[in-house]
Amino acid sequence: MNRTTEPSMQASEAVDAYARRLTARLTHGNTELPHDITERLRAARMQALAARKRPMPQSTAQTEAASQVLVSGSSASLGGWGREGGTWWRALMSAVPLAALLIGLFFVNMVQDETVASEIAEVDAALLTGDLPPSAYADPGFVQFLKSSNQTP
Repeated sequence: MNRTTEPSMQASEAVDAYARRLTARLTHGNTELPHDITERLRAARMQALAARKRPMPQSTAQTEAASQVLVSGSSASLGGWGREGGTWWRALMSAVPLAALLIGLFFVNMVQDETVASEIAEVDAALLTGDLPPSAYADPGFVQFLKSSNQTP
């Protein structure tokens, strides 16, 4: 057993023993109380037992980077962000994924722009090399003509 956890376990055992003695003492006087009061006491005891939180066993091993572990209910966070020094290095390393994301989005945008531009150029070339006069493109039936000509092999 680790020496640092031994006193806390002894204190926990002492608290549990005291609670057992106190419960036995209170239960001893229960026999002379009226029924409605014993039922209210039983209900209060059940509520107290339901509300009691059992302490979670704490790990004694800590990493070197974390100077504190702050526990609040069922969540924990690392404390002491700027106490060890090197905060600029940590800030730089936390910005690297963000920079990679922005660079990736920039390249995706460039590829999509090139794809759209090449599709527009193909449509323009097909329109300019076609045999139809420009007024045919304004005709509402021309869209139907394009759809039917694209479906034929």
